[in-house]
Amino acid sequence: MNRAKWMAVCAVLGLALAFGAGAVAGINGNVFGLAEAQNSAERPTAAQIEQFWKAWELLEKNFVQTNASGTMPTIEERMWGAIQGLAESYGDPYTVFFPPEDAKEFQEEISGSFGGVGMELGARDGALTVVAPLKGTPAERAGMQSGDIVLAIDGVASRTMAVEEAVKRIRGKVGTKVVLIVQRTGKTESFEVTITRETISVPIIETEKRTDGIFVISLYSFSETSPNLFRGALREFFASGSTKLILDLRGNPGGYLEASVDMASFFLPVGDVIVTEDYAGKAANSVDRSYGYNVFANKKLSMAVLVNQGSASASEILAGALQQHGVAKLVGEKTFGKGSVQQLMDVGGDAELKITIAKWLTPNGTSISDGGLKPDIEAKRTVEDIVAGKDPQLDAAVSYLINL
Repeated sequence: MNRAKWMAVCAVLGLALAFGAGAVAGINGNVFGLAEAQNSAERPTAAQIEQFWKAWELLEKNFVQTNASGTMPTIEERMWGAIQGLAESYGDPYTVFFPPEDAKEFQEEISGSFGGVGMELGARDGALTVVAPLKGTPAERAGMQSGDIVLAIDGVASRTMAVEEAVKRIRGKVGTKVVLIVQRTGKTESFEVTITRETISVPIIETEKRTDGIFVISLYSFSETSPNLFRGALREFFASGSTKLILDLRGNPGGYLEASVDMASFFLPVGDVIVTEDYAGKAANSVDRSYGYNVFANKKLSMAVLVNQGSASASEILAGALQQHGVAKLVGEKTFGKGSVQQLMDVGGDAELKITIAKWLTPNGTSISDGGLKPDIEAKRTVEDIVAGKDPQLDAAVSYLINL
């Protein structure tokens, strides 16, 4: 995988498969002037460096190990702890230090299939939040929902836990169980959810032609293979004879930036802005534009995109581009708002830093991380609807298309 362009999260996959962190990222292949940024970065003063080493020496000379303190850390582990504290001081849930073992685990997470529960986690308003459970996974079967706050993992308080730490605790040997304490909007009491870990394979796409003639493409993740699968789904749509299309991105936590750009290009002329990576002056902004496949240029198309608070990162990029270029109406609920960009950077010794380096801007310049995308047609789907097999959001999209 091209490490310079991954989306987590998002992430990302990064799924707390736990899908770890909504750690979504996307970067241009260059290093955007990293050397210059390092040379011009503000550095600690000599007095501040001396303060750090004084603290190191005081601990080295005076610390006495007790039963409460656990094992004595090695020099390497103490340095890792210092780097971790430095990363945490930025107050960003997606800027994280990975010691070698954690770095290896993270690379395994974003490679495809893993042992876990099948949901992406993110940080929202300082709380560990479920971005989305993936279709057909243990998390979905156990009833986990987008927006759930995870208060505890196997008895360990987790509301303000770093996403990567939560992912590490949720993952485990296939067949074992993890117990979560969950807080859900609309419920006064928290409750317990027990989930059995499985090997998680990320689902991608499904298609259906409804009896009313509307064609539905349900997209569950943005993987390397998603664009070709999406191309095949559009061929099915053309072959069906329908001109009305619903793209269902609900519960889709994202994935590769390139996949979202590729898919948007099926609907847009060459050069149309899909998303901008805003580096806040630390590097030149990067604009991802349509490749211009524009397969509907001479065809009639009426389109709705279903979104909810589980639609994140790459889903928001695709939905925002289609909405703001007038291709489709968004139907459902406000999206998650995972609009930051991360890059893995090597710090030596097989350790890595995952650093937030930019934020996503939609074609009209709106930051996705500023509250997510607002639907054109608002429709909610409650737990009671799900239990009863009802889908008011899909119904709203169908009504919109039929009445055009």
